[in-house]
Formats: sequence, structure tokens, C-alpha cells
Amino acid sequence: MKVAITSTGNTLESTIDPRFGRCAYFVIYDTESKGMEFIPNPNKEAEEGAGPASVQLVASRNVNKIVSGEFGMKIKSLLDSLKIQMIVLKEPEKTIKEVMDLLNH
Repeated sequence: MKVAITSTGNTLESTIDPRFGRCAYFVIYDTESKGMEFIPNPNKEAEEGAGPASVQLVASRNVNKIVSGEFGMKIKSLLDSLKIQMIVLKEPEKTIKEVMDLLNH
């Protein structure tokens, strides 16, 4: 299963980014192969529409779930229609590695 995680940076020691649409990076993590890819978010400086544009970006990577600190109002119905599960993680100090460990259990 592929999971997108919002990240403040491009290392495993980076912390989860509380913003979905304007996060610094997306980590695409495959729970089966344990492979991962850090993608800089091209929408983080967008004037408007950062959330929907970010949904398109991660959906193009065939993710099943997205882990973030929060999601904007426009995002829920969009993700529901794409059958992508939102996981809200209110622990901003969690590192990407810790989030991956949680996903593996």
C-alpha cells in the first residue's frame, strides 16, 4: 500500500508537516516494498488552490492514504471521491521515520 506523508524536509529525521496543501515535501512510502520517494511540493507557494493541486499530485502516485497534521475544508470530499483515506496526526514532533514505523505495525 502506498501512503503519502506530509514532511517539513527531505530526510527521515524531518518532522510531519501540519499543512497538507502547503507542506514542504510529500514522502511517498510503500509499506510493502519499504521504498520511499521525497517529492518537493510545487504548490506550497501557490496563491490559491494548493490543496486540490496537492491532491492531484499525490493521487498521480496511486496512494491509498495520506498522513498529515490537518486537511483543508475542500480536501475531504475530493479525497472521498478518489477513495483516498485521510489520517490526521496531531503530533507535530513525530519524525517521518516514526510515522513509517507506525504504518508498519
